[in-house]
Amino acid sequence: MAKAKLYDESGNITSEIELPDSAFGIEPNEAVMWQYVKTYLANQRSGTQSLKTRGEVRGGGTKPWRQKGTGRARQGTRSSPIWAGGGVTFAPKPRSYRLKLPKKMRKIALASALSDRAKENMVHIFEKLEVSEIKTKTVVEMLDSAEINIDRSTLIITNSVQKNLLKSAHNIPKIHITHTGELNPYQILDAENIVIEKAAISKIEEMCKI
Repeated sequence: MAKAKLYDESGNITSEIELPDSAFGIEPNEAVMWQYVKTYLANQRSGTQSLKTRGEVRGGGTKPWRQKGTGRARQGTRSSPIWAGGGVTFAPKPRSYRLKLPKKMRKIALASALSDRAKENMVHIFEKLEVSEIKTKTVVEMLDSAEINIDRSTLIITNSVQKNLLKSAHNIPKIHITHTGELNPYQILDAENIVIEKAAISKIEEMCKI
């Protein structure tokens, strides 16, 4: 069973906690994680790029010059792609890049990402992740006390939306805040340190159940 250090609200170690195997103790499936990342990034693409083909460029209806006798190469239209201001060959048009991934694969990807970080002792559990006032110094001191390097990409996962925490950590470059309602495998794979609120563990376990 995977284990992680348990910290109090100030970042001091209180004990060690056992993590559920279904979410933190499986053998990471690299193929599924790769497939999830591919799908996630594809779904972030807007697909709004658009250029004009030779048939859509304004003008070009008359022949630039007569076919013979000028000494120049024959040309039929100024909208040809070889002309400046002409159309674009194989011009890109708006399209959807969206991909779909089965629900079971998304669950395996999430559990694989969490298990990979747990195996490397990058998962840290806090009793609570609440701050009474909006103050960046409070978050920095909490993570420093827990010896979590804020110069490395760190993902903080709360059980619910914590507005004060979100605003307090907003201007710390490599700190990212999310909650169980928005958590996805890409966020975990993109972070080196994972900080989780204890109350969120049961919800995460439920999200990973197949």
